[in-house]
Amino acid sequence: MAVPEPESVILAAELKNSFDYTRSLGPVLSPFAIALREGRILGSRTADGRVSVPPVEFDPGTAAPVTDLVEVSTVGTVQGWTWQPTPTPTQPLDEPFAWALIKLDGADTALLHAVAAESSDELSTGARVHAVWRDVRVGRIDDISHFALGETSTPAAPADEVSIADADGNVVITTPIGMAVKHTATETESWYLEGLKAGKLIGGRVETGEVYFPPRVVSPADGSLTTERVELPHTGTITTFCIVNVPFLGQQIKPPYVAAYVLLDGSDIPFLHLVLDVDASEVRMGMRVKAVWRPEEEWDHTARNVSHFAPTGEPDADFESYRNHL
Repeated sequence: MAVPEPESVILAAELKNSFDYTRSLGPVLSPFAIALREGRILGSRTADGRVSVPPVEFDPGTAAPVTDLVEVSTVGTVQGWTWQPTPTPTQPLDEPFAWALIKLDGADTALLHAVAAESSDELSTGARVHAVWRDVRVGRIDDISHFALGETSTPAAPADEVSIADADGNVVITTPIGMAVKHTATETESWYLEGLKAGKLIGGRVETGEVYFPPRVVSPADGSLTTERVELPHTGTITTFCIVNVPFLGQQIKPPYVAAYVLLDGSDIPFLHLVLDVDASEVRMGMRVKAVWRPEEEWDHTARNVSHFAPTGEPDADFESYRNHL
């Protein structure tokens, strides 16, 4: 059976999700981070006398907090390795290299890190390697740029005297985390996105008559296909809502503010958006609201084109009109 060509242009874009993870390293990993900044490597000694690098915070045998930290060598032995022929942009080296488990002299466990080599032929299990330090170090494991073949280790350049620890001696680090994916929209999603770019709210009607916004390929209720695009009014009714009172890192709106489910007139399912231009304490179920759009020159293919919803000033909708859409 031939698949018909889509009637709309199918949109695709690279989407990036990222956030910064911030945490305190605590009483064991903080000294480890401080030592890295100084060009040294610390391990932890557990009750059985074994030295772990990186240090463990609790003894795996007794579950007691670890307090005995010892310095180990910056030279060690490759225990196992795998070749990375095509480094990615976020990896430690931009030339082919090896990921290796390295047991540093004085340690009983292996540390995972990068080893530089001209080719995989130069590497072997049992090879001796040494740490290569960055000139500027901040208290992270990548203060060790990589390991290199051979036992001759060059001392790290002196670090400045500014402490990286807080008043309690703990180090706080921020780790950026993210990913990028190539997303190709469905035809119905492309309706919706093109509508937003044109200042329109486009939903989809399924075979059983319900109108969904944003449109679905099929009805989530019974699998009915979406057969028709529907331009919806910019007005609707608040069905349920929550008041956000807790501030968080990166928050763009000062609390308190409202996130509400808005049932657009003519649609059969509400969607989540901001409600502003009204005191949070005055927002209620049944409140009539309208879309407030950003300036047209800022419009793109995203729901951010609608800055928020604001009260219309109309009388509240009767509960019976939206009770089946909560």
